[in-house]
Amino acid sequence: MAESETIPPDLRIRARGACSNAAGRYEKSQTRFNADGWAQEVGDNLLCTHVTTEVARRIITYNRSPDLPFDRSVNPYRGCEHGCIYCFARPTHAWLGMSPGLDFETRLIARPNASTLLDKELRHPRYVPRPIAIGTNTDPYQPIEQEQAITRACLEVLRRFRHPVAIVTKGTLIERDLDILADMAGQGLVRVGISVTSLDADLARRLEPRAPSPKRRLATIRALSDAGVPVRLMTSPIIPGLTDHEIEALLAAGQEAGADAASWIMLRLPLEVAPLFQEWLQAHYPDRVNRVMNRVREMHGGKDYEAEWGRRMRGTGVYARLIARRFEAAAARLGLSGDRPGLRLDLFERPFEKGAQMSLFG
Repeated sequence: MAESETIPPDLRIRARGACSNAAGRYEKSQTRFNADGWAQEVGDNLLCTHVTTEVARRIITYNRSPDLPFDRSVNPYRGCEHGCIYCFARPTHAWLGMSPGLDFETRLIARPNASTLLDKELRHPRYVPRPIAIGTNTDPYQPIEQEQAITRACLEVLRRFRHPVAIVTKGTLIERDLDILADMAGQGLVRVGISVTSLDADLARRLEPRAPSPKRRLATIRALSDAGVPVRLMTSPIIPGLTDHEIEALLAAGQEAGADAASWIMLRLPLEVAPLFQEWLQAHYPDRVNRVMNRVREMHGGKDYEAEWGRRMRGTGVYARLIARRFEAAAARLGLSGDRPGLRLDLFERPFEKGAQMSLFG
């Protein structure tokens, strides 16, 4: 379905990643908009961000994926205003009856009871601590966190329990929480990953329209590092034919900013992300559509994406091996490779609940 058929003709769109808003894969019908001559040629109906709330029943999500370095995560929000066109989480909005396109970045869901649930689940007598990852699906420091402060509330719970946490973000709002993060870092309880996809500000603005600029994200790496918080530079995703030439420069910039480790993931195009990304390519870089997609398909057996464990994150074939070797060589040269100390598990303790009788003697 073309862009003009999925977006009202009088809708004005500013700083968004997706070019369309087709219904998700579970919907039985699609909405088409056809100009009838009444809409203004340049509409004043601006597409705005809408936030609703969800009363969650559980907040810790568990996984058994061998591709992931964690087995549990917390996501304070559904949808993400950063609008990264390549985001692998876009298809999750289809579960909610919304579009993985513009809906994903404009119709957001906050989970204000997240910290209360987290406290409750950590207190369960059978709970065994392992590092909790925050930001694995959508960014915990996207713009609405400024008002919602759900991520900060969760960090306060984790600090009280002395529970290890790993955070992934593009958001510079994480600097607001340096007081908590520095305290936890001093106990070996936190690591942060800052994602920087490209050093090209124009490309980054198109790819990630409402995320901070690359320069600003590097400044956040410096702020975290200066506060004693271990930071990993995440060059994710590497986009063949678009950002792959920047690998060495990205690693050098991250190392100079204070990162002590680095990682990478190849572009992933699951489900609705594939047509959305190709639509974006056609709109912004029409001369590179074939070049980019041919490389992607070369790594996935002729398909836009393979979901198999062990392949989905890196791809296979000559090009994938070349990218891996370039990254490994540059990371080793800059001191960003090798194992890092694990987060501590031995400090975990359940604090007294408010109002508990024994807390009177604390």
